Amino acid sequence: MVYNHRQPGNPVSTLMPSKHVAIPHEQKIRHAVTYRAILIGVLLIPPNSFWIMQVEGVWNISHSTCLSLMWHVVLNLLTLILINRLLIERLFPQQSLTQGELITIYTMLSLAGGIAGRDSYQILIPVMGWAFEFATPENEWNQLFHRFLPDWLMLREPDVLRQLYRGESMLYKWPTLQVLAAPVLWWSLFVLVLGLTMLCLNILIRKQWTQNEKLSYPIIQLPLAITQSSDSHWQARDSRFFRNRLLWTGFAIGGSIDVINGIHHLVPSFPHLPVTYLDHSLGQYFTSKPWSAVGRFPFPIYPFVIAIGFFLPLDLAFSTWFFYLFRKAQQVAGVALGIKALPAFPYLNQQSTGAWVGLFLVVMWAGRTHFRSVFRQVFHPSPSTKVLDMNAESEKDSPMSYRAACLGILFGSIAIVLFCHQAGLSLWIIPPFFIIFFMLSIAITRARAELGPPTHELVGMNPGNMMVDLIGTRQIGADNLSIFPLFWFFAGRGYRGHLMPHQLECLKMAEQTRMNVQKLGLAMLVAIFLGSLSAFWALYHLAFIEGLDVIPIGHDSGVFRTLAGRLNHPTPADLPATSFMGVGMLATFLLMFLRTRFLWWPLHPAGYALSMNFGIDYIWSCLIFSSIIKRIVLSYGGVGTYRRAIPFFLGVILGEYVIGGLWSLIGMILQYKTYDFYFA
Repeated sequence: MVYNHRQPGNPVSTLMPSKHVAIPHEQKIRHAVTYRAILIGVLLIPPNSFWIMQVEGVWNISHSTCLSLMWHVVLNLLTLILINRLLIERLFPQQSLTQGELITIYTMLSLAGGIAGRDSYQILIPVMGWAFEFATPENEWNQLFHRFLPDWLMLREPDVLRQLYRGESMLYKWPTLQVLAAPVLWWSLFVLVLGLTMLCLNILIRKQWTQNEKLSYPIIQLPLAITQSSDSHWQARDSRFFRNRLLWTGFAIGGSIDVINGIHHLVPSFPHLPVTYLDHSLGQYFTSKPWSAVGRFPFPIYPFVIAIGFFLPLDLAFSTWFFYLFRKAQQVAGVALGIKALPAFPYLNQQSTGAWVGLFLVVMWAGRTHFRSVFRQVFHPSPSTKVLDMNAESEKDSPMSYRAACLGILFGSIAIVLFCHQAGLSLWIIPPFFIIFFMLSIAITRARAELGPPTHELVGMNPGNMMVDLIGTRQIGADNLSIFPLFWFFAGRGYRGHLMPHQLECLKMAEQTRMNVQKLGLAMLVAIFLGSLSAFWALYHLAFIEGLDVIPIGHDSGVFRTLAGRLNHPTPADLPATSFMGVGMLATFLLMFLRTRFLWWPLHPAGYALSMNFGIDYIWSCLIFSSIIKRIVLSYGGVGTYRRAIPFFLGVILGEYVIGGLWSLIGMILQYKTYDFYFA
């Protein structure tokens, strides 16, 4: 079962050399991952982590890491391209940055951004000390679960906690640094191991998705286009991307909206254009029962999201907003039918969890032939197998071989088990927890590669929550329940900055541009470890000045209140919740069956999985506009018109990213909250 969702008109495909064209040795070198590129990435990661922590973590604006295509990374890339074209190429032409180097830097900044992001270390860092700083005789946290929390991963020292949460102090004191050093190092090593394991999994699956199924990877179209157009050593003289009038027309439209709204933010009397998540709500028209059950019903019109949606396959974009409305219909039906026996109906979170697990099983089944081939190469290698097998990984087109990837997964698994057991998890609970986590990770990565959603927020899809529904809190035990909140930052909050999709997308970019990727895996691991250290430093620096209790996310307190509730009121397995997980999984299987049997069937299970959770609230209406525009273009203009329109939509994205990013930079310089062009 192989299904192809390759996009008509890849914006850079016409500039890429044929697979069968020999590439000169000099150009191969020019497209290698260089230590210079890795060094530039290393130098850029700390200031970018600080930027993210300031605007997202402290100010709660400009949420770059909530987007699949992070605007702060694109802005960094454009700045490097500008320096490259205007300065380095003129003064030192032989030292100019190549497309391969720019993609390497993009890769490193994307991974580091995900770690510093809204759903990652902005959760972890407050959680590390919250349970001790805010324990009171009334909440009885000390008696309930303090004894289960590992000292080497937490912050317990009262003086450091007081300075951290209340501010008006300074990070750079030796006693303080001594207290922070151990948990910072251990968490950084753990995240590094997670990143390595994800990279190895990507090595095993990428050829199936990239070459066999030919997925479209919509998210990478913009960075591919701008990096290729900047590379003077790879057909750039024939590229007219930055000279395209449609590009600058789109840039002007997207940028002008942010200029107007940015001025309005500073001068309220100045007019503004209502396009954000907060500007429109359909909920005001549904005030009586049962229609009021729709709840929050925003209608955003983000131009850059509409532009990104233009690159999504039509059926997948349609599926996303269709199932969002289906979700609202379920909420209304629950009230209209008076379903009181199921108080949590329609169990949207459980439906979504089951759908994601089902999506994982579907894509694994679709790639079974490929995975059998991988198994043969790893466990039964032979010279004839290596030569004849078209799926074999070579040293030229992959950071590692299949055998090395399997060894990496084995090493990572052992390290994860040792870390978690030492932290306090029972040995029996670790395998199912991380099997569920990696199942969700692979499914999210697949959705990004095939659908390319501008954002994806899987709130509450924590393996721990799933296990609580399946077997109850009594079976899990207080010791294991107490550790689950510590893992909320990578398995449960939202997965929007997830490392695995970024890794695969960058491997796809490398393949598309014929990069020598032998050192790309090294660049990724360096970015993950340094990104972790930089994220810790940035938020600690800010917190010791302003106080960590200003972080507005709130999940640091929420996870411990949930924990206290589970310990005070143990629950058995939740049969209705488990049943709706099964409903979500069966719905996924049914949708995929219909797609394989009927070519006209328009609904895709990835749209169902994404839309049962409220993260699609931020973008659903934008995808309606995208679908209509793309349908009109393809119906009346054909593929040729679609390809000619691509620069316009890339320009809209660039316009909003550049102007919105500049407003954020101005705010950083002036230490003043400026216009937030994407609220999440």
